[in-house]
This record gives sequence, structure tokens and C-alpha cells, in this order.
Amino acid sequence: MNTIEIFNETKYDVREISEMKKLIKYALKYEKLDNVEFDIILVDNTKIKELNRDYRKIDKETDVISFAFEDYKPVIYDKIRVLGDIYISLDKAKEQANDYDHSLLRELCFLMIHGFLHLLGYDHINEEDEKIMFKKQKEILENYGIKKTR
Repeated sequence: MNTIEIFNETKYDVREISEMKKLIKYALKYEKLDNVEFDIILVDNTKIKELNRDYRKIDKETDVISFAFEDYKPVIYDKIRVLGDIYISLDKAKEQANDYDHSLLRELCFLMIHGFLHLLGYDHINEEDEKIMFKKQKEILENYGIKKTR
């Protein structure tokens, strides 16, 4: 059984959370994962900037940060694979949804899946890895029904 929690640490009501939960359940099935645990935390720009500064030494806001617990080997606790945490800036998601002319739901789902794939070890540091990660990201979103509007 998977345990995924979405926490809203912002002052805003985020109606998109229920759809995000459905998508992440779909993504877990897509990746054939069971007995995993991770959290998704919605924060504001102040908090994400603080996390980015403290952990990545980049003193600016970003849209999503993943803290993967499995750097070298799976982290198993009580027979559950603990993947880590995904922090998403709601402020940045709203800004980017506006910039890209699509819904907040689409942007939050994109950022969530992007962060989820990072927890699984995917990355986009080089061009080859980027192609693999972005293809999988697109497949999950589109197969679920979250399409790009542009």
C-alpha cells in the first residue's frame, strides 16, 4: 500500500489537491510502485527560496524541489520504501500557469510529476537524461489526461 500525503502550508485554499492525488496514484501505477511513501508540500515563495538557499546554495525562488532519500540504495522502513519529499511553490505555480497560459491544475500536476520522477532517480543534468525524464513526464501527464494547452 502506498502512502502519499499532500500538505498545503500556504494561506490559500487549493482546490486542485484532490485531482493531484488522483494523478499521483495513477503515476504510481504507471511506474509499478507499491509500498512507497512520500509527501508533497505546497509552500509559498519565501519558504521555497529558503529551502533552495539552504540546500542547493541558490538564493532565489524556484518552482519545485525534491529531496530524494534514495541517493545510493532504497530506504526501507517497516517494509515501506521511503522516497522523500517534494516541495512545490504555489506562488511560482500560479505565476507559471499564467505565463504559459494554462490552468493552475496543469502546472501543479506538471511540477508534482517532475518532482516525483526526481524522487525515483530521474534527472535532466545532461541532454540524454533530460530526454528520458521529459518523455516519461509527458507520457504520465498525457495518458492521465493532463494536456499542454499550447
